[in-house]
Amino acid sequence: MSDAPPPAEPVGPLTADGQPVNRKSIFLASFMTLIAAGIGFAVRGIILPYWADDFGFTFLELGTITGGGLVGFGVVILGASLITDRLGYKTILVAALVLHVLSAVITLAAAGVYASSGKDATFQCLYWGTFLFAIGNGLCEAVINPLVATLYPRQKTHYLNILHAGWPGGLILGSLICLIYQKTGLDQTWGWEWPMGVFLIPVAIYGLLVLKDKFPVSEAVAAGVSYGEQFAKLFAPLMLFLLLLQACVGYVELGTDSWIASITEKIAEGQGTLLFIYASTLMFVLRFFAGPIVEKINPIGLLFVSACLGAVGLYFIGSSSSVAMVWIAMTVYGLGKTFLWPTMLGVVGETFPRGGAITMGAVGGVGMLSAGLLGGPGIGYKQDFYATQYLKDNAAATYDRVAVPAEAADGFLFFPEVQGIDGAKKGVILDADGPGVTLSKTAAVYEERGEENPQADLVTWFDSAEAKAAEDKGPLAAADEYGGRMALKLTALVPTFMAVCYLLLLGYFKSKGGYQQEMLHEEIEHGHPATIGVDKHGEAAGEQYAGGVEGPVR
Repeated sequence: MSDAPPPAEPVGPLTADGQPVNRKSIFLASFMTLIAAGIGFAVRGIILPYWADDFGFTFLELGTITGGGLVGFGVVILGASLITDRLGYKTILVAALVLHVLSAVITLAAAGVYASSGKDATFQCLYWGTFLFAIGNGLCEAVINPLVATLYPRQKTHYLNILHAGWPGGLILGSLICLIYQKTGLDQTWGWEWPMGVFLIPVAIYGLLVLKDKFPVSEAVAAGVSYGEQFAKLFAPLMLFLLLLQACVGYVELGTDSWIASITEKIAEGQGTLLFIYASTLMFVLRFFAGPIVEKINPIGLLFVSACLGAVGLYFIGSSSSVAMVWIAMTVYGLGKTFLWPTMLGVVGETFPRGGAITMGAVGGVGMLSAGLLGGPGIGYKQDFYATQYLKDNAAATYDRVAVPAEAADGFLFFPEVQGIDGAKKGVILDADGPGVTLSKTAAVYEERGEENPQADLVTWFDSAEAKAAEDKGPLAAADEYGGRMALKLTALVPTFMAVCYLLLLGYFKSKGGYQQEMLHEEIEHGHPATIGVDKHGEAAGEQYAGGVEGPVR
């Protein structure tokens, strides 16, 4: 591969009526959509314990709420990829703006819904608020990848990797906001609603930019690739195998990230949020360098190494006996997960360039669906299963006092039902200020106001459980930690399976003469098809349609 610098970008793509667009402004708007998604995702992951304390949710119920968000994300990416070219980038992004605002309104109403209608209604409120947030994210994701590729056709890899640094950037900001909120004690006086609403700031920024900017004609429309061609590529055997692997990527990266801060908070003596910030910072920095790395090595080899690191990191986070070892294991896990998602996009783009929006949308959609349907709930189920098992084996009387009612037992897929631990009861006993202290303070406030306490049933329960609270605290905390550790150890099996599959892919491509990037043999100049052959810079036409890596990979 030549070390010559990439050719300068042309003046820029044009709108349907031939007008130039402001690439920097549109790129910033695209970047802000991922910042908003990352902030919302990080904050939601960190405040899950608050929802358990306030509303009495089990791990499985919390995982279902977060999983619902990822499911919505995946479904919308798949659907929106089919209509984006017809409706246009701007229309889709305006719809995403409306849904993001609506999701905030519904989610932030949860406390009021709980006071008036109870736990079940609150679950629906949080589930659908999260679902709408995810739909907004999905609409954005369906647009920004082909949009940035259209804006920078000669430097796709470079700018797509910078674009996707917005996701960990949002994770970092959201985590820092929560950390400051917790350390200053504002979480005890203002509640979880304030950090949850911070994602509206980048939403407002991208909304203003989208409303004022003109958008270009999409690359797919200009290239004239038909839906029939795209669908044909979607069902190729190799493509289906890549989608299976992407489902595993979604489980490992996003499914685990839904829980990792909460789990490591127990394992690493309250440092879970710091660890999440650290891992996200690794991802943020490294994704700025992903383009040059992938251009110089075989991307399948990079995926194999990433899967191995992910498996080792997850297993040793769950096995670490010291805080220092948790930090080392988190480094390995962070390095492993960083390149999985964007490199999979690159492989699909290079191997199936005529799949266009359909195949690229399928990659994102399947990954999100897997994280939502399998990752979030599955890891929650594993925590419920092993925490319950620990308590039954080591403190049966404690389990009897904190378990959800038998009729509330729940299962996952074909696995047996579990009568899990009531999150609200657990929160009362493990209260940092002492068992029942916060509950009593809250009850006193409602009594002083002359209002009905929505946690009255919890107060009644604690009146009978208080005598044993000190005795229950140790076993309950140990069960909580054990459930998290076992969930991560078992999750390590997923990247282990991925590593085997990537080895099979390495063998497959070797049998074909090595991994090679396929090209579309036509070029778009300023949003319009150009002649086939050599472009105005003397380079082979069609290079800008290659997908993730702009050059043959050896």
